[in-house]
Amino acid sequence: MDTIRRLLPQARLLALALLVLVSIPACSRDAEKAQTITGSLTDNGIDLNAPATLDQDGSVPPAGLVPIDIGGGKAATIWPYTGESLNGVPSDPINLIFLGKADPVRIRAALLALDGDRTAYGLPDAPPFNSRWSDCQGDVQTAYTDGPGWSGSVIQLQLGSYGPVRTHLRLFRTGIADGSGGVVTLGAAHFEALIPGTTSHQVLSWEVAQQIVTVDLARTGLLGAAPALTGPINAAPSFRDIPDFIYNQLPAELIGLIGGPAPPIQGSVPLASDGRAAVFQLAGEAPIQAGTSTDAFTLDFHQAIPKPLCSDGPFDWVYVTGPVEFNRTSTVDATGRYDFEARVSGKLTVTPVDITTNPPTPVGAPFTANISDLQQGNLDPTGSQLVTARVKRIGPQNGGAELLMSSLKVASPGPDSYRLSEQCLQPLP
Repeated sequence: MDTIRRLLPQARLLALALLVLVSIPACSRDAEKAQTITGSLTDNGIDLNAPATLDQDGSVPPAGLVPIDIGGGKAATIWPYTGESLNGVPSDPINLIFLGKADPVRIRAALLALDGDRTAYGLPDAPPFNSRWSDCQGDVQTAYTDGPGWSGSVIQLQLGSYGPVRTHLRLFRTGIADGSGGVVTLGAAHFEALIPGTTSHQVLSWEVAQQIVTVDLARTGLLGAAPALTGPINAAPSFRDIPDFIYNQLPAELIGLIGGPAPPIQGSVPLASDGRAAVFQLAGEAPIQAGTSTDAFTLDFHQAIPKPLCSDGPFDWVYVTGPVEFNRTSTVDATGRYDFEARVSGKLTVTPVDITTNPPTPVGAPFTANISDLQQGNLDPTGSQLVTARVKRIGPQNGGAELLMSSLKVASPGPDSYRLSEQCLQPLP
């Protein structure tokens, strides 16, 4: 794995468990999803039957499908990105392709069985690089393959913890048979940092995450051939970026790890990507380990952020404080069926502020809001799969309420759907 040693020369210098990112405004792409900012105080007195501003059934394939070689003279046509709904807007690049004995439940079992010792590959004996894989919290995303259609990220894994930094891996069961009599699973991995004072992450690298997964697939002993790379299938030499006000406050060792330019930088820093996916031929499979894993933690929100709902412009900011609770349960039974449920909830205080002052000064009355997310999903050994994600955001204020609700369902067999409803200052009765 000389490639790993070349790509991660600074990893030995990092003690990322002690990483301290100074307080910075939360304005990453993830933060813009309005996933953990305002929410449902109460349903009483608020009309939740808002008309859909976006309604999708998944019948329209995304643009930009590409063929990939899946062995035996066969090819599969995939969308080389993930999405947040069914509209074909790219979110993350697909940078991992698993063939052979590659069902997501088995890949999960193989990674969870590994210990945290990666020192033989030049990685330090420090978090997150000496961590073990675990199930994790994260937004449900979608992938698309020609034929089977849409699939959802039922299985999400992390190397590290929700913060301060982690490698985050999403797996997508496609249902496509490969040229060896196995199956095709798609993966999207990224290395990210928790934005201090928020519950949102900033992606720092696609390439580092891809190489870490490559290391660990080799460590499983299940590879039937050396890992390979596809030709260019998604955006290169970069995809998405890091805002300068976040990048300029990253530790030097972390900038060295991701191969970024020396700060200070004016303007966003592109996230490097060679546009290629790593291909793994799995000749063996990890045994099913039936059992249940749980994860529960609380993060305290204390940050000024761009107003996530009904913003009046770039200077419309709010200061948000309060605890946010995360709970997830994942279960595998003796047949290999995987089920999970994840919830995010919390009560927040939201205060309009003038961001042009230092520190930001209040310009409006604070109000209380709750958040409430629910995800559920399963992968059955018969091949069926289902994942749902529901988000409800209601910000009561003087004169009305700001409302955002979304619902995503990806099923096989069964219909797919995505619905988004949004209203600004809906009058209260």
